[in-house]
Amino acid sequence: MIKIELVSIIYRTIFFYFFVTLCYRIMGKREIGQLGIIDVIVSIMIAELCAISIENIEGPIYYTIIPICILVAFEIAFAYISVKSRTFRTFFSGKASLIINKGVINYKEMIKQRYTLDDLLLSLRQQSIKSIEEVEYAFLENNGKLSVFKYNLLKTDGKYPLPIIVDGIVQKETLKNIRKSQLWLRLYLKKQELNTDEVFYAFYKNKKVYIIKHTDINV
Repeated sequence: MIKIELVSIIYRTIFFYFFVTLCYRIMGKREIGQLGIIDVIVSIMIAELCAISIENIEGPIYYTIIPICILVAFEIAFAYISVKSRTFRTFFSGKASLIINKGVINYKEMIKQRYTLDDLLLSLRQQSIKSIEEVEYAFLENNGKLSVFKYNLLKTDGKYPLPIIVDGIVQKETLKNIRKSQLWLRLYLKKQELNTDEVFYAFYKNKKVYIIKHTDINV
């Protein structure tokens, strides 16, 4: 009896190893550090389902296969909708937060994201940055990583492109940071004979606006 149970456990372990590998290949997984909220939830649930199935050898194996297939289908569907809808993507995955703007710490955003000063200093040290004064911009990404843009040697304004329209949605926080109003943006687009919903991506760089229209890309 013990031998039969052992064989069953070994069989289920090997089966789920290859089955889960196949599932992740289908879902097109990224690096662990790049996983979003939905990715993490799906990964945890798949791991739990496999663990329960391996321990409960008396239950049919398809009791685990079916839920995993459903999770994979949801993941693929959510990924497709996220590509098509920024609102959906932002709701589930969030968006990057500007933590340091032109060398100044944005404490309000840090409190909102529950990101402490110790967290910030740790992330900077991990990127070999000794002082906050070396940083021009720092963004807290959706996956919790800190993207840092250092000042140049002369500490003049950098050339980092700041997004002002993404998928037709005006980035109000960016306009605030560059000290421009939505009226200014509307007037600028009017001169270009464009509406915001016609703009796929627009960014502000070197005091100029660069625009990529939906018609400029292949969908």
